[in-house]
Amino acid sequence: MNYLRTALLLAALTGFFLVVGYLLGGRGGLMIALVMALGMNLFAYWNSDKMVLRMSGAREVGPREAPELFGIVQQLAQQAGLPMPRVYVIDEDQPNAFATGRSPEHAAVAVNSGLLRHLSREEVAGVLSHELGHVKNRDTLTMTIAATLAGAVGFLASFGFFFGGARGEDGRPAVNPIVALAAMIVAPLAASLIQMAISRSREFEADRRGAEISGHPEWLASALGRLHEATQAIPNATAQAHPAMAHLYIDNPLSGTGGMASLFSTHPPMEERIARLQAMAARARPAPPPHAAAPLQTRHGGSVPPSGGGKGPWG
Repeated sequence: MNYLRTALLLAALTGFFLVVGYLLGGRGGLMIALVMALGMNLFAYWNSDKMVLRMSGAREVGPREAPELFGIVQQLAQQAGLPMPRVYVIDEDQPNAFATGRSPEHAAVAVNSGLLRHLSREEVAGVLSHELGHVKNRDTLTMTIAATLAGAVGFLASFGFFFGGARGEDGRPAVNPIVALAAMIVAPLAASLIQMAISRSREFEADRRGAEISGHPEWLASALGRLHEATQAIPNATAQAHPAMAHLYIDNPLSGTGGMASLFSTHPPMEERIARLQAMAARARPAPPPHAAAPLQTRHGGSVPPSGGGKGPWG
């Protein structure tokens, strides 16, 4: 149902984009909207990952620069049956992460440096499993197309009068100016709401998939709780400079998302996400106590030992 819902929402967003073009410019506006949609989606398909990583100031790391982080991503990718993605670190104190790339073969995961400082190894593994869940579900491409179309609707509406409006044979406007004005006002909001609906449904599915990949839903549940507290207290200058990227992160990186703003959040309520993961953990086989948990093995001859209390530093 999630896949069907996402497909319907993307179709609605594309159709809405074309309707806005028609309302603002008649047939000429429709054709311009169609060309814009195709061009932007092609650009997003080939360049979205590079653009997002460049805007976030991410730097690529390997087993030499970040052996534990790289090793955990490597093991989780193997458990998920995915190719090894590229690994990036962003110098931001707010703990957060996102995935990008047009396909599993061209995927990348990026974590804020604050994630490694504020979360335990198990919680970091839970976050990374969520991001690999996005990769496995091919959400990175879906979310990029949704963001591109939503932005294009806003652009089209803002510059609607640039088209001049189509005119009939009698010289009068073929499009009702009131309808055109309403489209310019309502279109960006409606497009954003559709994008948010896509984002929210994908987050729930990535939580579920990530919990299956790691085998420990409680790791991700714990990480989400700590992340949500930190994102409310620690600003993210990179995300605030590029708010269009907010929906990519595992938790909304923009401060001040409470109250009425939560109605327009690109992420579902954190309490509901945590509750679903806790229910998954309750249905699963009980996990061993922390002191008896098996270490997370890596390919580099070492292991990532449990933190024992959820606060072990990464060093």
